[in-house]
Amino acid sequence: MEIKVLGPGCANCKKLESMAKEIVQEMALDAAVSKVTDIKEIAKAGVLMTPGLLIDGEVKMSGKVPSKAELTQIITSALDS
Repeated sequence: MEIKVLGPGCANCKKLESMAKEIVQEMALDAAVSKVTDIKEIAKAGVLMTPGLLIDGEVKMSGKVPSKAELTQIITSALDS
């Protein structure tokens, strides 16, 4: 699983990245969490509002920081698909 946090490096982007890494570690997932800060790459992914969350190349969320429970659900749902 590849999880990407898209954003220019704002506080919310950092918070989402940190939370994603924490969840991956807690769930012992075989997943890589990375950050994309290049505006062209963010736009190419179709994310207009940051932070954005891509899981395996699919936009799962943008424009807000979900709660930890919401993010866990998003990641769990991606595992099932």
